[in-house]
Amino acid sequence: SGSRRQVTAEQLRARGNALFQAGDHGAALAAYTEALSLSDAAPERAVLHRNRAACYLKLEDYTKAEADATKAIEADGRDVKALFRRSQALQQLGRLDQAIGDLQRCVSLEPRNKAFQEALRALGSSIHEKMKTMSCTDSKVEQMFQILLNPEEEDVDKKQKAVQNLIVLAREEAGAEKIFQSDGVQLLTQLLDTAKADLMLAALRTLVGLCSGHRSRTLAILAGLGAPRLSAVLGVEHEQVSLAACNLLHVMFDSLKEGLQKDFRAKEDAVVLDSSRDLKLLIKHLLELLVLEGASAHGRDNALNLLIKVVPRKSPKETNNSMSLWVIDQGLKKILEVGSTVCGSPGSLPVTENSRMSASVLLSKLYEDLKCDAERENFHHLCEDYVRGWFEGHELLGKLRAIQTVSCLLQGPSDAGNRVLELEGIMDSVLSLCASVCEAHQLVAVEALIHAADKAKRASFITANGVSLLKEIYKHSERDSIRIRALVGLCKLGSAGGTDFSMKQFAEGSTMKLAKQCRKWLCNEAIDTGTRRWAVEGLAYLTFDADVKEEFVEDKAAMQAMFHLAKSEDRSVLYAVASTLVNCTNSYDHEEPDPQMLELAKYARQHIPEQHPKDKPEFVKRRVRKLLMAGVVSALACMVKSENPALTNSCRELISRVFLALVEETEDRGGVVAQGGGKALIPLSLEGTEVGQTKAAQALAKITITSNPEMAFPGERIYEVVRPLVSLLHLQRTGLENFEGLMALTNLAGISERLRQKILKERAVPMIEGYMFEEHELIRLAATECMCNMAMSKEVQELFLAEGSDRLKLMVLYSGEEDEKLRRAASGTLAMLTALHPPICKRIPQVTVHWLEILQALLLSPSAELQHRGAVVVMNMMAASREVAEQLIASEMLEILSVLAKDKDKP
Repeated sequence: SGSRRQVTAEQLRARGNALFQAGDHGAALAAYTEALSLSDAAPERAVLHRNRAACYLKLEDYTKAEADATKAIEADGRDVKALFRRSQALQQLGRLDQAIGDLQRCVSLEPRNKAFQEALRALGSSIHEKMKTMSCTDSKVEQMFQILLNPEEEDVDKKQKAVQNLIVLAREEAGAEKIFQSDGVQLLTQLLDTAKADLMLAALRTLVGLCSGHRSRTLAILAGLGAPRLSAVLGVEHEQVSLAACNLLHVMFDSLKEGLQKDFRAKEDAVVLDSSRDLKLLIKHLLELLVLEGASAHGRDNALNLLIKVVPRKSPKETNNSMSLWVIDQGLKKILEVGSTVCGSPGSLPVTENSRMSASVLLSKLYEDLKCDAERENFHHLCEDYVRGWFEGHELLGKLRAIQTVSCLLQGPSDAGNRVLELEGIMDSVLSLCASVCEAHQLVAVEALIHAADKAKRASFITANGVSLLKEIYKHSERDSIRIRALVGLCKLGSAGGTDFSMKQFAEGSTMKLAKQCRKWLCNEAIDTGTRRWAVEGLAYLTFDADVKEEFVEDKAAMQAMFHLAKSEDRSVLYAVASTLVNCTNSYDHEEPDPQMLELAKYARQHIPEQHPKDKPEFVKRRVRKLLMAGVVSALACMVKSENPALTNSCRELISRVFLALVEETEDRGGVVAQGGGKALIPLSLEGTEVGQTKAAQALAKITITSNPEMAFPGERIYEVVRPLVSLLHLQRTGLENFEGLMALTNLAGISERLRQKILKERAVPMIEGYMFEEHELIRLAATECMCNMAMSKEVQELFLAEGSDRLKLMVLYSGEEDEKLRRAASGTLAMLTALHPPICKRIPQVTVHWLEILQALLLSPSAELQHRGAVVVMNMMAASREVAEQLIASEMLEILSVLAKDKDKP
């Protein structure tokens, strides 16, 4: 079997080499890695490690490139390729002295090699620069700390400068290491302990530089500062300091987690435990901070946001959900403490308007991270125990806390919410407290009733009991705050029919009355924002009705009041604003009823869903215009910017849908970009639900197709648009999405070589080629035009000469097709290829016997553009090779050219 295994590793290595040559570095890496798993022979393993290092360099993963090259060098210290690759990796990692060592070894092994000499010279001069600054750095670091820690130092400017220098220095690997070696952790701890905001900020931002992507330093810093101190800084009153501490902790988590994953692969158990122990220690302190009375409200929010980011698995591919299980075990009740806070009640924790929402999002993420029924049961039991604990034997306040917990769970993991709703006595309490004389208590109960109405499981029971109750409250309550909430409950219960125009649980006309009342409240600035937010919640339901949509977009004050709320501190309004806008722009998914079912329904006199006449396209178009004029784009851009748990993936999807509706008409796109729409779409296209990302990418494509991309996406932003556009080429996307993606990429590919390189790097070329064979002529044309612009790149030109490929043949044949636009794109590509890459000229006669007649047909075409392209191709071919020139002149080509040369109309 030994020899058989040899063959397979060999074959895989050969496959890796071929893939690497073709520029598919990710696939080459996979082939080499598989070969390694099959190979026992040390020399062969060394070569595979060396090859993998080359892949990692291309993929810009320098840490792994260095590790693989080192393994090859350990096997053979004279392996110059491996030494050279390691020097490149070390250079990128900022470890210049080690890089020099490797290069010097290369030069001593191959003194004649020009590439080695050149690399050594270049690196030498950059090290010289570094040394000059570093020798200053040594004394500088000490000076900076002296200035900052000296209580007598009065000079504010001097302090500012020292702070800036420290932070900038920490961002460079060499500087960070220097600060660390100069007893930096202890000095930074002293800065933190001064309790002065500006010095604390300086220390936290410097620590971010020290911890970024550096696991061993992060562990040392964590040991030096201690988790309790870090969590205490997160809980301070000063908002900016708390946020800076939150950023630092996030960076530390990332650095430690990266270590966890690396070790997980390496199976060095001792190290794994090490890192996860530190992670757990930090998380334990965050959970304790949630219930710490002295911690500030925004500190609590920051702790929740951190837990949302670092605890649940990033993707279902990761199998290990032990961190979530551990947090549920250690901290579920602590999270519920925040979620069940009743504002203004004695002894309640300080919270912000966002805290309860963040607690709901965190609970939801933890619940989604569970893998089996037993884990879910445990979650339910813990929630039920917690609710019962408050509900029984704690008087009225306990009942309120229990009901608030139910609301928190219904807004988060609604399964758990439904379970606790069914506990004995809970629903009765909600209904009886709805009639409470105390406003605060009534608020808690009415909100719980509304959240319960949202989840269909209980809706029929609630419809029976709740509607009459809510109507009573709505009609007779003295308090606007309560009436608004009761109204939303009625809206939710009434919109069970969704977008369906003929299904209304309330009398006709009441929807319009309710909506009018909502708009009135929305515009009334005397009412607090927390209550006005509920007016938007109401509209999110009522705007299912097209008459309501029409009235809303006529009411400019109401639209602007809503946009103003969308930009406010209270982020829990985001989803309702986005839902209202999706309804007004009709950008939800339209379900076409099956025609046969419709016939049957009529026959059986069943209810048939109908579309409202005011939901026809011309109405929607007008509504979009009105929203644009009222400033919808800047509100959406502001919503996307918020780094907030309330901006969930489903909320991002709604915003993407609205954006796609806003750029539907070509003439509106410039305005959308001018108000920040282009910038906002990029993050939406890179993160979120599949549907949301696709809609955002499609909106980016529409903008790129009809506007000047360099104006729409200035500076570096244009490079960020490439990946979303390439995602539209995937096979599971619709034909329209493929088409728009191709058109947009064609525009970008025509701009610069750097953009073409980015498109190549995103592996778009094989997909573009695939679409050149598409049945649909518009898609085929768009792919050919895209290829034409991509062919300005050297790598793409090389592809046309690749062995066994039909690329060139296809271009020549397309130059003879019926469809004139396709001919124009294909012959344009040939003109460019023959000019930029002369070897292609010799190849053309070999790819098809029809080459001459196709070129002649181009020259004889009635279209001057095609004639011009044909003439350029023939001229390039004449210049490229004597043999080809002889074939051309032996044909009728000479006569055709002579005729064309005399044509005065076509200079």
